[in-house]
Amino acid sequence: MDETYYAGAYWCARKESAEECARRAERMLATLPTVDPSFALWFKQGKSRKDALKHVVNPSMPELEELIRRGRDRVFEDLGFRFGAWNGAADDHDGSAFRVTCGGYTEAVSNTCVFTLPGRGPNASRVLTMPALTRLVRTLVMAWEPEWAVATSSSHRDSVTATPKAGTFVGWIMYLSRRRGPVPPLPAPVHVEPVEDKGTLIVLTPERFTASNPEHVALAEQVRALLDQAGLLTPLQAHP
Repeated sequence: MDETYYAGAYWCARKESAEECARRAERMLATLPTVDPSFALWFKQGKSRKDALKHVVNPSMPELEELIRRGRDRVFEDLGFRFGAWNGAADDHDGSAFRVTCGGYTEAVSNTCVFTLPGRGPNASRVLTMPALTRLVRTLVMAWEPEWAVATSSSHRDSVTATPKAGTFVGWIMYLSRRRGPVPPLPAPVHVEPVEDKGTLIVLTPERFTASNPEHVALAEQVRALLDQAGLLTPLQAHP
């Protein structure tokens, strides 16, 4: 079975209006085409593929605010807003989609922006690379200002934790908010770089990280131990 990958940004309770969430979504959508050409056009979810392809997501503020406002929880206001989109790929295995929960201010759920990434095909060959996923994680960080973000193999995640919680495990490309504390020195070939003044990006390997590569798995475990010793692998925490 082909190894699958995803990317996600995660943050705790943060009360934001539909307008504030729309501004963040606008920034994300404006930058996504620089990640990969397959991220340039998005469609609203529909009853079928044919129906969805009729409804392009307009990345302008008024339309985004309306889209997000329609995703408000009708019973519990503190759960925030939910919306998503799909990139219309002709081959499902080579398609991408994202789901966002934003503006929530209850500790019962987390705010997230999670991308399902292509598995195989021409889009996958471009997207599942260190440069593209690094750009994607940076895009998520600049738009949503999360506490933690990751782009990694689902298989590796599931092999190292039975109950994955954001912030507690190691993946191929990670972001840690500076609120978590300084990142300790990490072994080669791990690459560490700042994301403006927001936090730190950690890239385990320049080539595609796979759960089937023993060297990759051993490196991830070594990095996990160092980050855990530094107190950086903890569940998301609310900040004032």
